[in-house]
Amino acid sequence: MGLFSKIKDMFKNSSVSNEEELESEVIEQVEEEKNEIILEKTVENKQEKPKKQESKEAQDDTDFLSNEAEKANKHNVNQDVKIYEKGLTKTRKSFVSNLIGLTSRYQKITDEYFDELEEILIMADIGVNTVMNFMDRLRDRVRKEKLESPEELKEIIVDELFIIYVNDSILTNKIQYAESGPTILLFVGVNGVGKTTTIGKLAWKLKQEGKKVLLVGGDTFRAGAVKQLEEWSVKVGVGFVGKEEGSDPASVVFDGLKKAKEESYDVVLIDTAGRLQNRVNLMNELEKINRIIGREIPEAPHETLLIIDATTGQNGISQAKKFKEITNITGIVLTKLDGTAKGGIVLAIKEEVMLPVKYIGLGEAKEDLQSFDIEKYIYGLFKDMM
Repeated sequence: MGLFSKIKDMFKNSSVSNEEELESEVIEQVEEEKNEIILEKTVENKQEKPKKQESKEAQDDTDFLSNEAEKANKHNVNQDVKIYEKGLTKTRKSFVSNLIGLTSRYQKITDEYFDELEEILIMADIGVNTVMNFMDRLRDRVRKEKLESPEELKEIIVDELFIIYVNDSILTNKIQYAESGPTILLFVGVNGVGKTTTIGKLAWKLKQEGKKVLLVGGDTFRAGAVKQLEEWSVKVGVGFVGKEEGSDPASVVFDGLKKAKEESYDVVLIDTAGRLQNRVNLMNELEKINRIIGREIPEAPHETLLIIDATTGQNGISQAKKFKEITNITGIVLTKLDGTAKGGIVLAIKEEVMLPVKYIGLGEAKEDLQSFDIEKYIYGLFKDMM
């Protein structure tokens, strides 16, 4: 069985009917049930029930909670898969339909077939270097496995694109949290890529995970940036530190770190200016911010995340290369992936700049900022092809 078939089997029950869907309040219900059980146990203990019966009922309660937690987790996974499916619709409709059309036009694997396939992949913004590498691998497999029909290549194409992302890679899409004290996430990116909005959505996501979050408005250059971030802090119910427009960004960061330590925040999200057109000033500013962070919290920032607008295509790759020269980027947040038919940029970023995609934006809602998952991405991209 090919890789895509395995991924498809994993998610085949993701689109359940309304009758089967769990209520959105299921997690709250589990917590309420848990509290009721604890209360019942308190009463039972006072009545001195036999230990054997008490043990059996306690096990029953544990099993119940485990089952409900499993259902809630399955519900969340299903929702995430649906977000991937919906968010990758534009790319899937153009990219996959072109692949299907190519397969239907050719009865045999020929040089002309390979030429058209190469063009389709490049048009999906996978990147020229990535496509060349992919085509070499594909031709090698066709030769070794003595394949003749394009129909036989469908799953192999999916497999090889997956391998391009994960092969020989030690990259992780997980946020590296501090072992003790606040985790510091520094955000960089040019103006207009959705940096402030992404920070606000991530703050909401982290708060949902039970973390105490602080936003720091370090972009004091762009008009309205600090105010916009403050509005997000109110909207999602997290802490905020900021100063008036034109203030020294490093002083804002210092105040934010002081508050984070004094008030025991778990995660600090720091916004920065995006003046890439003046690289010297931006580099000096980021160096100063990094010095302040490292002095106040050793080994921080724990992550420096670059925000890229997926709709800018290969220009986003250029931004990643330039920012890597300026500061130590640890990961990518790819916004507006739902707004482009060229979702292959995810593969190009990893191949060309060797940076993991940690989050992707698949819509306007807070929930549409998703932790990047290569299997959900591959499934969302190719589900119509098999």
